[in-house]
Amino acid sequence: MATPAPEPTPLVPRAVRTGGLLIAFASLQFVAAMAVVQSRYPGYSLTANYISDLGGVHSPWALVFDGSVIALGAIVLPSVFLIWSAFDPRPARSIGLFLLLVAGIGAIGVGVFPETTHVLNGNAHEVASDVAFLGAALGFIVVSFAMRRPERWRFSGPYTLGSGLVSLVAIGLFTSGEYVGLGPGGTERLIVAPVLLWMIVEGIHIGRLRRFAPDLLTHVTTT
Repeated sequence: MATPAPEPTPLVPRAVRTGGLLIAFASLQFVAAMAVVQSRYPGYSLTANYISDLGGVHSPWALVFDGSVIALGAIVLPSVFLIWSAFDPRPARSIGLFLLLVAGIGAIGVGVFPETTHVLNGNAHEVASDVAFLGAALGFIVVSFAMRRPERWRFSGPYTLGSGLVSLVAIGLFTSGEYVGLGPGGTERLIVAPVLLWMIVEGIHIGRLRRFAPDLLTHVTTT
């Protein structure tokens, strides 16, 4: 009796790869903008200052930071739809990617409403930040359960879950004022860093998945 052929690695549409690379680009441009704006902010401290201070009135290059975080969220929104089919068709996919959409909207809000804005009695920026942080952390945790195909995700599922958990714990520390020696700025970066790193690592991974062109026949049935 012949040994059955192994299951082929599932292929993805070209759009999925585009979405992954866009996610990686969104993170990279924001990281670059943060580095540049920090270098232009006299006396800026990674531990004592909040990330959002880079977009406030005391930041010489605030417009660069605010524009970059708006771009981050704006790129994430269509990218989530582009990468949809790469994930396992489970409820976790819909819920997790919806939460990432919410995070993208929150990121746009962070840039549109800098920390010194007076909208919503001065709370618009804080609300937008909370939405971005929680949306990303919870989105990663949930969507990790739609990353079960070993031939596609391998270590991506546990990595995504771990990234979400680290961010969520950091949110708890930041909210409670327990900065564990990192200061408010360092603790806030502990929230953001796993998210930005995931976007680069998994964005590139998704961008390298095997693809097919929808208008071509990609499987041949043999008898």
